[in-house]
Amino acid sequence: MNKDEIYEKCYSEIIERIKDKELFERMKIICEVMKRNIPYYFWVGFYIPREEYLELGPSMGPPACARIAYTGVCGTAYRLRETIIVPDVDKFPGHIVCDPRSKSEISAPVFNSRGEVIAVFDVDSDQLGSFDEKDKMWIEKILKEVFTKP
Repeated sequence: MNKDEIYEKCYSEIIERIKDKELFERMKIICEVMKRNIPYYFWVGFYIPREEYLELGPSMGPPACARIAYTGVCGTAYRLRETIIVPDVDKFPGHIVCDPRSKSEISAPVFNSRGEVIAVFDVDSDQLGSFDEKDKMWIEKILKEVFTKP
């Protein structure tokens, strides 16, 4: 399957399963479905913005940092309010190493219906250059559908 086919499968399952679910349950479903179906997803999860740091929310994969500063990839996505694709994490200034096996990353802000950033969706791969505009498009579509619609 190509990326479109894989993401379409994830999208359909997620939309079906999130009905009548609360925020954190929706996050758990997204992590579970995408980790299970997308082979280059090494770690997937959400970070919740707090005053001083981003706090780990629902996730799947190896253990992750429970709290991270607003300086890394996730913090940059939060501050800029846009998806960040990092082909090589070692070349990203301020990258926070939660697992040394992580080689590439994509982070996307999660907006609610009022346009507020309520979380950051983050995916790590243990391969260089795993993420591209196709991943960005599908991730943003899924997040918008799940978190901005009533």
